[in-house]
Amino acid sequence: MISGRTTLIAHIGYPTEAFKAPLIYNPWFEKHGIDAVVMPMGVKAEDYPAVMKSLFKLTNIRGALITMPHKVTTGRLLDEVTTAVKIAGACNAILKRPDGTLIGDMFDGVGFTRGLKHKGFACTGATCLVVGCGGVGSAIAASLAAERASSIALFDIDAAAAQGLAARLRRHYPELSVRTGSNDPAGYDLVVNCTPLGMRPGDPPPVDLARLSPPTFVGEVVMSTEMTPLLLAARERGCRFQIGIDMLFEMIPPYLELFGFDGATPEELREVAKIAY
Repeated sequence: MISGRTTLIAHIGYPTEAFKAPLIYNPWFEKHGIDAVVMPMGVKAEDYPAVMKSLFKLTNIRGALITMPHKVTTGRLLDEVTTAVKIAGACNAILKRPDGTLIGDMFDGVGFTRGLKHKGFACTGATCLVVGCGGVGSAIAASLAAERASSIALFDIDAAAAQGLAARLRRHYPELSVRTGSNDPAGYDLVVNCTPLGMRPGDPPPVDLARLSPPTFVGEVVMSTEMTPLLLAARERGCRFQIGIDMLFEMIPPYLELFGFDGATPEELREVAKIAY
């Protein structure tokens, strides 16, 4: 039940139909008797700067979850950002402080690498291919670098996006081998799809599926469906894989801590979640 005392957390992106976070946060709040709610808010890119600034003038808003297509834009609209945001070049969490100032953080990468660890994949020393260098791709690449991957290859249809991310990685991780220009998945320890490809029927694959082989671990960020064509192909070829929603469950505990709600675990969040595909 939403009351006049309810703490609001916005979930901002566009489109909203694929949003899963409210189906995880809100059942957890209900179980623990917390008067808070995560509310989906659809905002198109051209309207986002004005809407975001106005939204945080509300007196009962605590913060926001930020998703596509606003993660890269958000950092420029805040009073302060964390180092993770500076490295990733993107932001997916906003906290409104008591004095009204806004600080941004980034949890996509941490959620992804935490999920890999729970599945027994060692990021340290791994060779990685990240396809898609927008907000989520940048965050995952930054977390893989922090986990001491041996090399990261980057690909984006916008070559400048890949080159910009490569420059940031080299600046903060000078010992890391970084290259750009190819989405050939052959021979990597880890291949990650960080593009929207797979959200809609008929989308082309993000990589040449025939080039996947069993030693490669395949990661996905698309959450609108559990088994995307990429993951189906990975499973058929004997690859281990991680579905997109796993990243979300792993990043929610640090999100909740940012907003002042401690004690959540991925296991409990899975138990209470109301997600259906």
